Amino acid sequence: MSAEAETIDDTSMCASCGNAAKDDVKLKNCTACHLVKYCGVKCQREHRPQHKRECRKRAAELHDEILFKQPESSHLGDCPICCLPLSLVPKTCIMMACCSKMICNGCDYASVIRKIDDKCPFCRHPTPENEEETDKDLMKRVEANDPVAVRNMGFKRYNDEGDNESAIEYLTKAAELGDLVAHFELANFYRDGECVGKDMKKVIYHSEQAAIGGHPMARYNLGCVEEENGRFERAVKHWIIAANLGDDKSLNALKKGYAVGRIQKEDFAAALRAHQAALDAAKSPQREAAEAARLNNH
Repeated sequence: MSAEAETIDDTSMCASCGNAAKDDVKLKNCTACHLVKYCGVKCQREHRPQHKRECRKRAAELHDEILFKQPESSHLGDCPICCLPLSLVPKTCIMMACCSKMICNGCDYASVIRKIDDKCPFCRHPTPENEEETDKDLMKRVEANDPVAVRNMGFKRYNDEGDNESAIEYLTKAAELGDLVAHFELANFYRDGECVGKDMKKVIYHSEQAAIGGHPMARYNLGCVEEENGRFERAVKHWIIAANLGDDKSLNALKKGYAVGRIQKEDFAAALRAHQAALDAAKSPQREAAEAARLNNH
């Protein structure tokens, strides 16, 4: 055997037939585990019985590496004007139909104070004067395949028009375009069997897609599913990630676990600090002024 041949390791050879990579033989990784290579589909099929167990194990490990990675921010991201994280507290931001941007109440309030509230604070598009104009703006964004607009059209068909079939179609399209809220809502529909048949596999799939992107409520729900299935360690992992993003329900779940001795003190303390930091990062004088104005008007 030549010195060159002796240096070839298993990863440069087809796991089934043993052919080495050459100019005319391109090896491709097993798409599930990336542990072995094959020179073609035929070899991959023939080697499947020997490789199946190891493949599934490694694929599960790779899946968990992605699933339990802490997102840099929540699915809401930052306000495009003040660049501060958008708060998870409901009704603290508003979606602009003209550009599908989420604007924090602080920046929306500031535009009112500066007397430019007749235009979008972000794109300066004239504010729609009625619902018909709002719908036209939304449809323009839908036609441009804006995932947020597509998702909101799904909500409109469901809430305002009662067209459940069309609503699911829009939400599914929005999810395919990468909208995390659409993934979250589809998970809820498949869990409850509303508008669609109950399907736990789809519940988990859509919940995981939303959670990976930083949706705390989807992450919290996954933790609850893991707890119900007796996998408390995995549940805690989910809740810690969500609490770090500022999710109150996940922090409360961790608090209960700590109270009964199922969570270590240092883990709970770290989650508590990260949760508070996430809340503090979403505060600003403008947002506090907007909230004060809202309370004064009630």
